[in-house]
Amino acid sequence: MRTTSRGLIAALALTPLLAGCFAPSDSGDGEGAGAGSGGRLRVALAVPPVQALSPYSNDATVLSKLSVAEGLTALDRNGTAKPALAKSWKQDGDTTWTFELREATFQDGTDLTARSVVDALDHAGRVKPKPRVLSDVALTAKAEDADTVTLTTKSPDPVLPLRLASPALAILSAKAYAKDGAVSPVGTGTGPFEITRLSGKAKATLTRFDGYWGGKAKAPGIDVSWIADGTARANALRGGEADIAEWIPTAQAKLLTEGTRHEVPSVRTDSLILNTGGGLFTDAGLRATAREAVDGSALVDSVFGGYADPAKGLFGPAVPWAADRRVKVTGRAEAATSARVKSKADGRTLRLATYTNRAELPEAATVLQQQLEKAGFTVKQDVREYTQMEADLLAGKYDALVFSRVTLLDTGDAVDYLASDFTSEGVYNIPGLKDADVDKAIRAAAAERDTERRQEKIMKAEAEILRTDAVLPLVHEQAVQGIAADVEGVILDPRERSLVDVDTRVK
Repeated sequence: MRTTSRGLIAALALTPLLAGCFAPSDSGDGEGAGAGSGGRLRVALAVPPVQALSPYSNDATVLSKLSVAEGLTALDRNGTAKPALAKSWKQDGDTTWTFELREATFQDGTDLTARSVVDALDHAGRVKPKPRVLSDVALTAKAEDADTVTLTTKSPDPVLPLRLASPALAILSAKAYAKDGAVSPVGTGTGPFEITRLSGKAKATLTRFDGYWGGKAKAPGIDVSWIADGTARANALRGGEADIAEWIPTAQAKLLTEGTRHEVPSVRTDSLILNTGGGLFTDAGLRATAREAVDGSALVDSVFGGYADPAKGLFGPAVPWAADRRVKVTGRAEAATSARVKSKADGRTLRLATYTNRAELPEAATVLQQQLEKAGFTVKQDVREYTQMEADLLAGKYDALVFSRVTLLDTGDAVDYLASDFTSEGVYNIPGLKDADVDKAIRAAAAERDTERRQEKIMKAEAEILRTDAVLPLVHEQAVQGIAADVEGVILDPRERSLVDVDTRVK
């Protein structure tokens, strides 16, 4: 099994065992004991579906984690594009690429064709709001023949093969796309596992798809339960009710035996997002005051039990090229005086939001509340499950958000993250940032083809974003995944896009 462990130790407390998350296993005599019926994998995921596993929502990563659906390309362990439904590709000019498709079959029995690829990508381009991965590109697809697709972008897009690896651009069969715009991956993907049943936001049943082009999966199927409470996920693994439990809370990590606890260097950064589009933090001076008040290093041990590093910027140690290319941040606003904070914030409550799906965030919010109140703000928290608050976050209904973001999730390329989260037209622009210099810097990075120069421009864009104090990086997380001792082949992915594939099985 591919694993990483640094053996960090935290002081932890035992919590009661949650029963009934999964059907009883054949044996329940200890941590990780037993397996699903007939060797089926039992997986506990953290974030319940928002839109019935639509690839055009945050649910898209579930489709890749469980190997349900695929794009034209995929990412290898180094973040490089590799063949998936496209067996090869070439660039024909600054804005034109040609992709040759492999022979593959959808789970509903229909064949993958150039027409089905064009239809799928057209649907992704028309949906509103756009998937984050398309926030900075206009893409046109054309079928040249049965197994050849030409993709054209409005402006040069040197990382298009990386972009096409996004779970949001998964290719589904025609059956997936309803006339009302809804899209369903149930029985319509090309991956080794087919969703045969989706039970609301609680459970899903997956069955091995024996027609998979990449060979027969070793596990006969997967039983998925969404368990938003992190302690309950850890307990499901410890009690033998789950074989794989993602995102083990750091306060629970030490309670797992060493063989079932797997630490993964993560590209996830936790930050305090400030709403620049409305409320208290339209004032740059108050944002600067918040920046000076907030100390993310205080969270490393007290909240994350050592499973985190103090944030140096938007990109942490799991993005190895970032540190050497980091640009000094200049031009920030001066922090408001105590009198000005009192004048501006007097009688106004700072609405601080976070969500429960990552167990550490509510605790981090409490620490940050104390830091902000010491600086003169009156703070009220709103803590809920993520799917209950996403619409309000995007609508700017909070002043601040304690937020955990996988920075290289969508494409493996940092530009896509910056464009979706911080440009004026970004589809995931929670801080409501509209800054011409930020937009310019991100566009410059997006247009750069040379890898090293692109990285340098990404870091210049990072400095421009940090200048605005719209985002205050706190910590870079180290993810902890729980895996039963009798399970092998689980993928420990720093980008958190992959988890189970054809080789994952119960021994």
